[in-house]
Amino acid sequence: MDFDLNEQERMVQSAARDFAMKEVMPRAADIDRTAEFPLDLAREMGRMGYLGLAYPHSYGGAGAGYLGYALVIEQICQASMTVGAIVAVSILSEECLYRYGTEEQKSRYLVPLLKGDMLGCFCFTEPATGSDPKAVTTRARSEGGEYVIEGQKNFISVSPVADIATVFAKDDTGRVSVFIVPARSPQFEIREACQTLGLRGMGTSVVYLDGIRVPEENLLSPQGRGFDIMLEAISMERIGVSAQGVGVGQAALDMSIEYAKHRDAYGKPITEFATIQWLIAEMASRIEAGRWLTYRTASLRDQGQDVKHESSVSKLFCSQMAVEVTRMAMQVHGSYGTIGSMAIERLYRDAKMTEVYVGVSEIQRVIIAKNLVR
Repeated sequence: MDFDLNEQERMVQSAARDFAMKEVMPRAADIDRTAEFPLDLAREMGRMGYLGLAYPHSYGGAGAGYLGYALVIEQICQASMTVGAIVAVSILSEECLYRYGTEEQKSRYLVPLLKGDMLGCFCFTEPATGSDPKAVTTRARSEGGEYVIEGQKNFISVSPVADIATVFAKDDTGRVSVFIVPARSPQFEIREACQTLGLRGMGTSVVYLDGIRVPEENLLSPQGRGFDIMLEAISMERIGVSAQGVGVGQAALDMSIEYAKHRDAYGKPITEFATIQWLIAEMASRIEAGRWLTYRTASLRDQGQDVKHESSVSKLFCSQMAVEVTRMAMQVHGSYGTIGSMAIERLYRDAKMTEVYVGVSEIQRVIIAKNLVR
């Protein structure tokens, strides 16, 4: 197996690193502090092709594959996990349309999403629904050639600025189907922002669908297969969350090394203490394991393989790794690491989010175990 990146992949990685350091890093602290969605950065990422990395040029994508998608997210998350997560969240609606949309739906919705001319949000989660489609209460009633959709969705990232939403609702048969919904409609109501521990600035909100009407052609086929469509799409975001964990972990390691070089104790830099060396070595080894697990999962997807199992393994490991690595980084920084003005404090909060969104770690373990014993 060849674990080296090719020239094109290195170019994608390098360009993303430059963008992250020049455009994202100077604003990372303010995005976290204000929790305002960085719409201008999202638009710029669209122009750079970052919102359509995994998809072919024929639909307006960048043609960089899922590995390119992971590489870009990793680099951007070293500057701001929020900005990198915009790329990861975008793939949810895109994957639904690319895999299950008609050519007309792809032309009308997928192409502008991949180019960044439109932004999409993914509306599955409800107050009592994490990963269980049976608990979905949102309804889509067929009426006169249209569907009338009513319900509530929670923790919907990007929703305040989204142009379209992929909405999961029970149709007249009682099965979950997927609908393309205009997010600018008055009946697509943003009720309140979710003030989360980390990932501030993602626009995560509670959304009410107040009798919003969509034409029948906005149904994603096949009807009643919403759970299958959701699993397909969310496995791609789990690759993205894995890359987020790697990026945050790498940023925490880099900061820890730099801090330890210049922090003296008992007349010498703390890098000379075995305890600090142990932390740095442990951080580096875990990050490297997570990085190659993420790259492998993305590469398997580029080969056309189903990676629902592999993406759960990767997401579980990398999210735990991110939490542990940022905790170790906090120990290296000591009390200074707890100060809000220090970037390590933001990384510590962001890392925790990787364990609880896109399926909590406990759900990942259930998925992994069921696949192994099946």
